[in-house]
Amino acid sequence: MEEKIIIAGFGGQGVLSLGQFIAYAAIADGKEVTWLPSYGPEMRGGTSNCSVVVSDKQVASPIVARPDCLIAMNKPSLYKFVDRVKAGGTVIVNSSLIPDKVQRTDVKVVYIDAQEIALEAGNARTANIVVLGAYIGMSKLFPVETVKKTIEDKFAAKPKVIPANLKAFDLGYATATK
Repeated sequence: MEEKIIIAGFGGQGVLSLGQFIAYAAIADGKEVTWLPSYGPEMRGGTSNCSVVVSDKQVASPIVARPDCLIAMNKPSLYKFVDRVKAGGTVIVNSSLIPDKVQRTDVKVVYIDAQEIALEAGNARTANIVVLGAYIGMSKLFPVETVKKTIEDKFAAKPKVIPANLKAFDLGYATATK
């Protein structure tokens, strides 16, 4: 098994953190993993993306040219990476910020209103965790408990935000498994 993922958006959307959650869950699940961030010097508001490769075997390269999955958090990111996704792959679109429909017919496309669901979870800053839940719900890459433990561990220094993040994960997961 090998899963190659590109997560892209703008700084401040939690794009890099979303990739880290997947990477940490992979480690907790005993998988091999690479996480490679890419961002401009402007950080918040600038373009940002990361590549994550999860495998049962040692990962030869962190570079992802043809992802199995693209998670696009904003419109420029969708258009930059959508044509790279392998035929038969998945594109997850943050429909809160991307009203456009993906024109490719050879990929599975999932539209998720991450901002609205994050607000429902009680914290607008959890949109990336909503998308994490949707991705795990669709891919079944890791057990739910592993990812929730990863969320709890990552936010251990900020325990007040853990409940909203867990709720955001659950709501995203439920959206993908309907």
